[in-house]
Amino acid sequence: MSPAGLQHELKKRRPFESPEQEAILNLLRTNDQFDNRFGRLFREYALTSSQYNVLRILRGEGRPLPCQEIAERMIQVVPAMTGLLDRLEQQSLIGRHRSTEDRRVIYVELTEKGTALLKSLDEPVSQLHHRLVGHLTKAELKELSRLLEKARQRVNDAPD
Repeated sequence: MSPAGLQHELKKRRPFESPEQEAILNLLRTNDQFDNRFGRLFREYALTSSQYNVLRILRGEGRPLPCQEIAERMIQVVPAMTGLLDRLEQQSLIGRHRSTEDRRVIYVELTEKGTALLKSLDEPVSQLHHRLVGHLTKAELKELSRLLEKARQRVNDAPD
């Protein structure tokens, strides 16, 4: 895409106010389009992106995790974690139990049904990753990740 790619895409008449504004709008536009694609895929499996993320975290850890730790590992912040877990439990994709040492702590574990669902999603998710960014070289992908991580470093330092 040309340097004025986003400007053209948005049918914006005037140039962006700053390179920072253009970069942020590019990030937001890309995130929205990627999020829509993943949302469509997960809906085919009766999941949301956040629900998939919880299941992925649990499978990756390989053991039950406290609710708070799952919340800290989420890609997107979820304000209503309890409701999200309720829906996964209603679908029998996770199970929950209280800690015997500290009754305030609730552990979440992946069920066999949850594991099977993730396994059925592995290939479609991998294919979607490839469709969305497979045209970039390995070096470009590494540089993109590096730049995004560098940009995120400032998030917690920046005033609201």
